[in-house]
Amino acid sequence: MRIVTFSRNGGVHHGVRVGDQIRVHPTATSAIDLAVNAAAHPAGEEVAASEVALLAPVPRPGKVICIGLNYRDHAAEGGNPIPDYPAVFLRGPTSLVGPGSPIILPECSDKLDFEAELGVVIGKTATKVCKAPLNYVAGYVCFNDGTIRDYQRKTSQWTTGKNFDQTGAFSPDLVTPDELPSGAAGLKITSRVNGEIMQDGDTGDMIFDVATLITVLSEAMTLEPGDVIATGTPAGVGYARKPPLFLREGDQVEIEIERIGKATNPIARRGQHP
Repeated sequence: MRIVTFSRNGGVHHGVRVGDQIRVHPTATSAIDLAVNAAAHPAGEEVAASEVALLAPVPRPGKVICIGLNYRDHAAEGGNPIPDYPAVFLRGPTSLVGPGSPIILPECSDKLDFEAELGVVIGKTATKVCKAPLNYVAGYVCFNDGTIRDYQRKTSQWTTGKNFDQTGAFSPDLVTPDELPSGAAGLKITSRVNGEIMQDGDTGDMIFDVATLITVLSEAMTLEPGDVIATGTPAGVGYARKPPLFLREGDQVEIEIERIGKATNPIARRGQHP
């Protein structure tokens, strides 16, 4: 299923997108609820996708757990060693935006970068998982881990540069695991800036795959329904290009993952967007 969260007539609803139509499931309380309990939520009316405002599938995750340097080519382009344990950092909810919403270029920096990532949305509570870790996945999304590079490098911790307001973007569809290869492996992942391809990778090239990440992370922290794991980015990010390419006001950034969809967002200065 391709599950969407959307607003219409002042309310937030959840449904399954089929082509240009959305089948509304009125009793579903969230996209996660619909993904893991589909049989409990009968479909109601159909509405045209063009008549609603699509929101992020998980509008306010409890936590977004990001994995750095999880593609060998990306680690190499930054001169970093290949990790033997995932590099983990967190994003807060104020750093996130939904489909089509502007990614904000802050006043204090002109070094806003893009990162195409596979997002893994957790569907049920996971603690110290050692068997069948993929059974805890509700679905997959595209994620743009927008980064303020100079602030990322002000300290050895990446938190500030990864948490500027409205810099991380989700695609609209939560795609359930039955629609994809196991662990969403082997899918083409790309980023484009103003239509030009910047990153062109494959999710099968991750150093730590989805199952491994769930196992390793759940050893340290409880993963809850609606938590998101952003699994890292392939080579081709802006800071590593020659010359470097950073995002500017008016640019359009598109993150696409084969069979999942697109996260498309304009770049705007704070105070200069709707």
